[in-house]
Order: sequence, then C-alpha cells, then structure tokens
Amino acid sequence: MIYTTLLNIAIFQGVLLGLIILKSSLFNSNSNKYLAYLLFTLSILLLNHVLAIEDAYKPYPFLQFIDDVEWAFLLPVFIFLFIINRIEDAVKSKQKIYLCFIPFVYSAVLNITNDLDSVAGIYKIPATLFDIINVLGLIHLLLAVTFIPFLLIYSFFMVKHLKVKEEENWVVILLSLVSLLLMSWLITALTGLILKYDISSTMSGVALFGTFIIHWTAYKGIYKYKLAKNKEAVHNFLHTDLLVTYPDSQIVEIRPSEENKECIAADNIYFQKLQLLCNEQHIYTDSTLNREKVAEKLGISPGYVSQIVNAITGDNFANYINNYLVEAVKEMISNSEFENYNLLAMGLESGFTSKTTFYKSFKKATGQTPNEYKNSGK
Repeated sequence: MIYTTLLNIAIFQGVLLGLIILKSSLFNSNSNKYLAYLLFTLSILLLNHVLAIEDAYKPYPFLQFIDDVEWAFLLPVFIFLFIINRIEDAVKSKQKIYLCFIPFVYSAVLNITNDLDSVAGIYKIPATLFDIINVLGLIHLLLAVTFIPFLLIYSFFMVKHLKVKEEENWVVILLSLVSLLLMSWLITALTGLILKYDISSTMSGVALFGTFIIHWTAYKGIYKYKLAKNKEAVHNFLHTDLLVTYPDSQIVEIRPSEENKECIAADNIYFQKLQLLCNEQHIYTDSTLNREKVAEKLGISPGYVSQIVNAITGDNFANYINNYLVEAVKEMISNSEFENYNLLAMGLESGFTSKTTFYKSFKKATGQTPNEYKNSGK
C-alpha cells in the first residue's frame, strides 16, 4: 500500500536523522539533541499508526503498551526545549524545565496501569476503584487540552529571545508545523471522543502531515541550515566571550585630536576607534567587511584607513583584519569546549571568506597550519 510505504519511509528517515544529529560531532549540541528526540517521538507516533492500520495489535497485544502511551505529550516538550536551549542564558535560567514532563509521566503511569489489567492480565482493577479511574481519566483529558496549547503558545514567546536572530524564521516555521500537527491531532481526537465519529481517515491525513514535517526538517535543518553546533557556538563565542587584542598596540582613552597625515602615531583617534570596533563589536567577523565599510564607520576616507593601519602596524588593511580572525580561531582552539569542532567551520564562521584564505593567513601569522597548531597543544 502506497500510504503505509510513505509512512514507513518517513519513520526510517526520522530515526536516521535523529541518530545523525545525536552521533555526529557536527550537529550534536544541547539544543539539537531535543530536535532529535522530537523526531524519534514523531517516528513512534507514525509507527503506532502503521501498526493500527496493519491490525498488528491483535496478534501482538503487548504492542498495545507502546500505543497507549500518549507520546504526543512529548512533542510540545521537545520543541520547547529545542528553542529554550537556543535562547539567551538569562531567560533560559528562569525556565522550570522538569515541569514539562509531568503530563507525559502522568499519562504513561495511568495507561500502563490500565494495560497491566486489560492487556497483560497481571491483576484486576477492583470495581470499587472504577470511579477513581474515571476521575484520573478526566484529569488526563484536561491535561491534554490545556498543557499542549499552553506550551506551544509559550514557545512562540520564547523565539524572540534566540541568540542567533538569523535562525528565527526557520525555527518559527518548524514550531508552527509542529503546533498545527498537534492541534489537528487534538481536535480530531476530541471530536471522535465527544461526537463518537469515525476519525480514522482524518487521523490518516494528520499522520501524512507528520511525514511532511520529518522531510521538511531533514531538508531545512540539515541541507539548508546545517543545524551545525559549530555555527551556533562559534557565533556565540565570537560575539559574547571573545576579546581579541591586536599585538604590539595599546588601547588608550580616546580624546579629540586633529587628523595629522604627516605624523600618525599609535594614539591616533581613528585607529583607536577601529580597535574598539574590532574588540567590542567584532566587526572582523563580517565576511563582507572592506575598507569602504570601515571608512564609513569611522567617518574618514578608505585611503586614510589604509594609511593609518599601514603607518601604525606596518601591514595592510586585509592582513590587519585577518590577524584578528586568526587570533579568534586560536582562542577557540585553546578552549577545551571546542576540542572536537571542525577547524574549517571555525575559520569560516569567524569571518574568513574561503578555505584558502583561512589556511594561508593562519600559516602566515603562526608559521603553522591550523591542524599543526592544534596538535602542537599551544
């Protein structure tokens, strides 16, 4: 059947993609692991749907244990945790993450307890407890209609705190897709429960939409945006933790002075401003940075930018900026948190425009290639 084949392909792809994210050093990060868990959970939900279509629960009743657990409670949790681990630390520290798992744990305990009676036949629930079981079931339903929408809405509010703003568009789309899937599932399930409708065909459509989410995540997350922890972590490192100082220069207090093209000293006001732009705003990480952009920021001509850099450092503008980039990469190499990171990813995210420029500049500044420098333990 074509329909079940499509579901099986999506299940396989979801599990494989999740394993790649967890096991590959390029993608493995605190944030991305929750995306992997989300894909695993979505794959389990699709698998349960396939088993129901194939009527596999009759010959193998113990599979009912897997089906009766409300895995859907984990989808909003994992998309929430995926976002939370990509936002600003000050906001992240205020979140009570463990509370998110309470509905799933409650649901799992309740359903497994019932299955130990109805499926496994290990014991019989006394008739005197039926009223209590019914009340617990109503609580379970209440959790579904309140917890899932609340956490999804709250996740949308968290998106604005993303550390890397360039990711906002695709994260919002992913969150919207997951939200649409969950709300469609919830509304369909409630309709079937309250109105006693046959919801099998509608659920088949919901499941098909779930396969689309897996395919879309594979394309956008891996192929288009890479989901690489290198890019995210290097970006954060460069823009929050790193203060690179240029060798043989000293930052002094900026004071008004007249531009003197005949005698340019290290305390030249424009050179001091340039150093502040590099040290505090990390303008060197902009791969499109050139003399014209710097001149515009400083309010001087591009020619004078070259003149002051050459007079004070004895080097040209390109090498001056590249030296900052080399220092940034050296800082990351010496940081144990970046031990398993890809050196080329560090260089390109730092601001080098190509592999050739990165390796050539690094060799010129240090006398070693990036790999040699790293292996030397400096």
